[in-house]
Amino acid sequence: MLLIGSHVGYKKDTQLLGSLEEALSYGSNTFMFYTGAPQNTMRTPIDNSITEKAIAKMNQLNIDYSKVIVHAPYIINLANNLDINKYQFSINFLKEEISRCEQLKIKYLVLHPGSHVGLGTSVGIKNIIDALNQILVDTSVTILLETMAGKGSEIGVTFHELKKIITGVNSKKNIGVCLDTCHLNDAGYDVKNFDQLLDYFDEIIGIDFIKCIHINDSKNECNSHKDRHENIGFGTIGYEPLIDIIYNKRLENIPKILETPYVGAKAPYKLEIEMIKNKKFDPKLKEKLSN
Repeated sequence: MLLIGSHVGYKKDTQLLGSLEEALSYGSNTFMFYTGAPQNTMRTPIDNSITEKAIAKMNQLNIDYSKVIVHAPYIINLANNLDINKYQFSINFLKEEISRCEQLKIKYLVLHPGSHVGLGTSVGIKNIIDALNQILVDTSVTILLETMAGKGSEIGVTFHELKKIITGVNSKKNIGVCLDTCHLNDAGYDVKNFDQLLDYFDEIIGIDFIKCIHINDSKNECNSHKDRHENIGFGTIGYEPLIDIIYNKRLENIPKILETPYVGAKAPYKLEIEMIKNKKFDPKLKEKLSN
């Protein structure tokens, strides 16, 4: 079964139900959201009654709620502990996000591993491991380390870096990986030969650790280390390679989430999901959204 969706909003009044309704308007059967603005700490208390209504509606529609994803805020950085107060802030804030996921009954939380900001990759990885071992204690939530493009001093650019983190985390049941196709491309991986890439990932980390895939085309050539998403089929990866990834049998039950850019002020997800389901590229997609 194709599990396809996109990033959607999460508003204080409608919360999870609003996120679900936005996803349904795009033709999605899964989705990803932030529980508050990704750039700050402002958070609205979760209304359990709204959550229950949303879950009931998903059950009626046969949507697997266990495959709905939350993304952690960008401001969390577990890799740098030079300022111990900022490091502890990141740990505490991630603990709070995990608590919110538990209240929302969400299983998977995607996390950017962090940037070492001059401390070096080895020290950064150790800091991430130390933080996660404080955080991943007695929780039902699984943190998914996202593959990164390699901007600045990001960690998680190579499978070997992710492997070191996973190896160091005590609670293996609470750790996984989120692949991002744009990030993989920009990091230097050949996503156009995806089965070979999956073999390589399986050899280093293990394919069972993959729990989510962000589906994005890239504005940049492979190995650019820039991280600039593009709409499906309009970038350097291309439509057919992305379709091959989306429909890869080895990842059939993994949610695929679009994070492609808006065209003007319009979300592209409804048209992109139609294009994915039809398995036919629409070169006029941007033109349609611009009208």
